[in-house]
Amino acid sequence: MGGLEVVFYRADRVTGSVADPDRFRDRRERKYGYDFIDEVLVKCPRCEGCAVVLPHPEVVENAEAGSGGFMGLRRRLRCAACGYFKDETVSSAVVGGPVDPFFQRPVWLQASCCGHVLWAYNVRHLELLEAYVAAKLRERGDLVA
Repeated sequence: MGGLEVVFYRADRVTGSVADPDRFRDRRERKYGYDFIDEVLVKCPRCEGCAVVLPHPEVVENAEAGSGGFMGLRRRLRCAACGYFKDETVSSAVVGGPVDPFFQRPVWLQASCCGHVLWAYNVRHLELLEAYVAAKLRERGDLVA
């Protein structure tokens, strides 16, 4: 990844208790990414730096996101480093791989691991994966709606 250092964060809401980091209380989030596509860190198509894919501002302002599943599938890719941005409305989103579900850009948080690609859409997704892997005890919780 060209010198990218991935730092893992431990979150109280993910592990259940900072006092007991060996325990993972699974809130039954979808680890393949459905709960994390509100913000996806990707490689910028212009500068190859870290860009972000977010719901288009008009979609959030107009509250079209409520029942649309993927917030109307209207997204904005924005790079703070070089100023690049692109708006896109897509008819479908492919979730569950090391590419952004909307623009099909490679995700920023990915690394080779045991012959496979370990990836996360954003820091919250990475926190969940880290907490799950680090835990010695994994408990299932109720399905989060």
